[in-house]
Amino acid sequence: MTAAPKRANGGDESSGTFNYFNYYTEIEEYFWKKRGAHILVSPLDWAILETWQRAEIPLSAVMKGIDRAFESHTRSRRGQAGKQLKTLAYCVEAVLDAAEEEKQAAAGKGPLAGAKRAATEPFSREEIRRFFRRNIEKLKNATRAYALGQPEMAARTSHTAEKLTTLMELLEMPAELDLEDLERHLTVLEERLSMSLSVGASDDLLVGIKRDLDQQLAPYRRKMTSEQLAALERRYTQKRLFDAHHLPRLSLFYLS
Repeated sequence: MTAAPKRANGGDESSGTFNYFNYYTEIEEYFWKKRGAHILVSPLDWAILETWQRAEIPLSAVMKGIDRAFESHTRSRRGQAGKQLKTLAYCVEAVLDAAEEEKQAAAGKGPLAGAKRAATEPFSREEIRRFFRRNIEKLKNATRAYALGQPEMAARTSHTAEKLTTLMELLEMPAELDLEDLERHLTVLEERLSMSLSVGASDDLLVGIKRDLDQQLAPYRRKMTSEQLAALERRYTQKRLFDAHHLPRLSLFYLS
């Protein structure tokens, strides 16, 4: 995984300083540690992480589920034959079970400590400025590329670049930066850009993406509900479309 946000402040959920934007990095590093080697995380794994994040599954439940999945794999025929667990898809069922257990355990106990806001801003203003500037430049490049043959996409990428430029003004204000609210704005922009990509995509491209996903999910499909599969397909398709068009992801989760 090359674009995950970096660890900030060394916080964790139990201490109350867990940074919401460390989610991908923490899971990535934990999965690598369990495997004993760094590997490239596939578009499918990215989609799984995004699905968990959007569902607000706690980091502790994800790690607990990963532990259980590795234990199960070790006992399985493939594990005993020396086959490695290579994808987070194998962990989906265990993670969802762990999340449900935590939800039931927390019922009636009030907010979890992990829900507390980090004591300091996890990124410097300059880091966010650089992230915005880089994305604005990529969007402007895309606008120029779309200008002749795809005017609707050119208008969307141009509008998105303008909105990011406006949001950058928040970084100049002396008050504490509300990263969660900034992330909401970025999510809206990214979702609208994603919808434009989906509408403009050819049938062949979308069918190819769905075919790839179906092939990768075939061994794990029985572990997921139809709702989970639908959410995963949306995230996977979004990831593939952004990559195909060389467009930047706008969420602060991708701040590198």
